[in-house]
Amino acid sequence: MNRIISPSLLSADFSILKDQIDIVKKAGAQRLHIDCMDGHFVPNFTFGPFIVKAIRKLTDLHLETHLMIDNPANYFDDFIDAGSDTLIFHYEASDDVRSDLEKIKNRNIKCGLAIKPETSHKVLEEYLDILDYILIMSVSPGFGGQGFIENTLSKMKSINQMCIKYNCRDEIILGVDGGVNLTTIDRVYDTGV
Repeated sequence: MNRIISPSLLSADFSILKDQIDIVKKAGAQRLHIDCMDGHFVPNFTFGPFIVKAIRKLTDLHLETHLMIDNPANYFDDFIDAGSDTLIFHYEASDDVRSDLEKIKNRNIKCGLAIKPETSHKVLEEYLDILDYILIMSVSPGFGGQGFIENTLSKMKSINQMCIKYNCRDEIILGVDGGVNLTTIDRVYDTGV
């Protein structure tokens, strides 16, 4: 199974952003993870579409944009036009998940769904036919540098098994966001993610 690491730009030094992107690209990264927070869905505020557009000018790496925002569908076009290659929004922030996923797919980019640590993995089952990406939060969304929530490992295993059961494991990237480091990454990989 191909393992993908998408370095998060949340901890980058933006005064030397191009250099930082070049470092992770040289190390083998093929994707960048961009955490966009609105100060409402989560308590912090980070990047908007104009930052994604600036990042797009600096790199040809795949940009996976993680929207931790209320009413995400109102901003899909802005983030897609800015250069996102995959757009991931939260199950908990959407009033009509399927419609929102279709809006993204209709713009010819990859669509993803993120779930908080307390959200059951079973909510994903009805969207496996359309999803390109599932993002499992292993911390509470909104703050960088949090500790890894151990009980999310069982959720990762369950999601991997669910995708195998429905024969979509090769079509859907399973990602983990939060607290993944040299201490936790092997346990994440052991789940099949």
